[in-house]
Amino acid sequence: MAINDNSLSGSKIAKNTLILYFRMFLLMIISLYTSRVVLKVLGVDDFGIYNVVAGVVAMFAILSQSLSTAISRFLTFELGKDNPSKLQRIFSTALSVQIFMAIALLIVCEPIAIWFLNNHLQIPEARIYAANWVLQCAILIFLINLVAVPFNAAIIAHERMSAFAYISLIEGGAKLLIAFLITFSSFDKLITYALLMLSVDLLIKMMYVIYCRLKFKECKYTFVYDKSLLKEIGSFAGWNFIGNGVWILNTQGINVLTNLFFHVKVNAARGIATQVENAVKQFVNNFTTALNPQITKSYAMGEYSYMNKLIFSGAKYSYFLMFFFALPICLETEQILNIWLHKVPEYSIVFVRLTFVASLCTVTADTLVRVMFATGKIKKYQIVVGLIGLMNFPITYLAFKFGCPPWAAYVIYAFIYFVLIFVRLFLVKELITLSAREYIKQVLLKIFFVTLVSSILPFAVRYFMPQNLIRLIVVFILSFVSCIISIYIFGLDKNERIFFFNKLKTLIHKR
Repeated sequence: MAINDNSLSGSKIAKNTLILYFRMFLLMIISLYTSRVVLKVLGVDDFGIYNVVAGVVAMFAILSQSLSTAISRFLTFELGKDNPSKLQRIFSTALSVQIFMAIALLIVCEPIAIWFLNNHLQIPEARIYAANWVLQCAILIFLINLVAVPFNAAIIAHERMSAFAYISLIEGGAKLLIAFLITFSSFDKLITYALLMLSVDLLIKMMYVIYCRLKFKECKYTFVYDKSLLKEIGSFAGWNFIGNGVWILNTQGINVLTNLFFHVKVNAARGIATQVENAVKQFVNNFTTALNPQITKSYAMGEYSYMNKLIFSGAKYSYFLMFFFALPICLETEQILNIWLHKVPEYSIVFVRLTFVASLCTVTADTLVRVMFATGKIKKYQIVVGLIGLMNFPITYLAFKFGCPPWAAYVIYAFIYFVLIFVRLFLVKELITLSAREYIKQVLLKIFFVTLVSSILPFAVRYFMPQNLIRLIVVFILSFVSCIISIYIFGLDKNERIFFFNKLKTLIHKR
C-alpha cells in the first residue's frame, strides 16, 4: 500500500482506532466483572496461584515474542513495498519456524516448569495438584498462541481491525460465561477455570486462522526453505530476543521473585494491579495497534516527514490516553477497589498506583521502539537498552533481600524505564532524521505541563473532602475536565487545536 495521501492514512488510523475502542469498552466491562467473580469464587490464594504459575510459563515466551515482532515487522514492511510474492514466502517461513519453535519449547519448557513449580514456588501443599493442572493448561495456551502468531500479524499488517473487534467480543463473551460456569462447578474450581480458559483460547485462535485463510492470499501455507529470508528474520528476532528477554524478566520474572520472597497473596495483589492496568492500557494499545503499521509503512515508502509526525503525535497521545484514566484511578484507588472487589488483597492499592506510574513511563517511548523496529537496525539498540533494563531484576532482588516491601519493585521499574525514554530517543535519532530537542519540546515538556496542571484541582478535592461516594464522583469529573482543558491548552500545537475545534464544530452542526 503506497502512502501517497497522509490525510487518508490519518483517517484510516482514526477509523481503526474507533473500531478497536468499541471492542475495548465492552471487553473492559467484561474483564473487570469477570475478574471480580473469579477472585471471589477462587479466593485470594487460588487467584494468586493462577497468576504466578501462568507467569512461570510466560517466562518461556522470550523466543516466541522475539519472532512475533520480527514476523509482524517483515509482513508490514512488505505490504508497504507492495510485494505479494515475498509476503507469501514470509508467512510460510514464519509459520514453519513457529511450529518448530512450539515443539522445541514444549520439550524444554515442560520439565523445567514442572521442576520449578514443585520445588521452588511458594504454593500451599494442598494446592500443588491443582497448580500442576494450571501449569499444563498455561503451557498449552502458550503453544497455541505461538503457532497463531503469523495469523495475528497478518491481520495487523493489513489493518483489518474489525476482525479483532468481532472475534475479541466473542472471546469476552466466552470468558464471561467461564465466570458463571466456575461458580456452579462441583469440581475443583481452579482446575475448572484453567481448562475452560484453555478451551476459549483454542476456539479464538481457530477463528483467527480461518479468517486469515479466507481473506488474505499469502496465508495459504506451503513449505518454503528460503535461507536468506530465514537469516534476515532470524537476525532481527535474535537481537530482539534481548529486549523481550529483559521485558519478560522485569514483569513475569519479578512476579516469580515476589512469590519467592513473600506469599501467593502478594501475587494476587499483583494480579489485581495488572487487571486494572490492562483495562486502562487497552485505550493506548488500541491507538498504537492502529498507528504502528502506518509508522512501518511510512518508513518503507520513504515518507520520513509523515513518519516523524506519527512518532511525535503517537507518543504524546499515548501518554494522554493513559493519563486521562490513570489520574482519577490513582487518586481514588481505595474506593474503586473496595466497590469492585469488596475484599481487597493487601498491597493492591499501592500496586495499582505504582503500576500506572511505571506504565506512563513505558508508553511514552512506544513509538520510538516501533520506528527502531521499522528500520530493522536493532543490534546496538537492543544491546544498550537491554543492558540498562536488565538492571531492574538484580536491583529488585537485592531490595527484597535487604527487607524492602514488595512495592519497591514498581519504584525501581518506573525509575529505570523513565531513564530509558532518553536512552531510546538518542539511539533512534542516530538512525533517522529525528530531532531530540524537538521530541523533548513537543512531547516530554507538553506531557509534563499537562500532568502538573491537570492534577492540581482533583488532588485538592481528594485531600480536603472526606472519603465517600460523592468525592469519588467529583474527583472523576474534575479529573476528566482538567485533563481535557490541560491537553487542549498545553498538550496540542496550533494545528492540532484547529483540527480539534473543527471536528467539534462539525459534530455540533450534525446535531
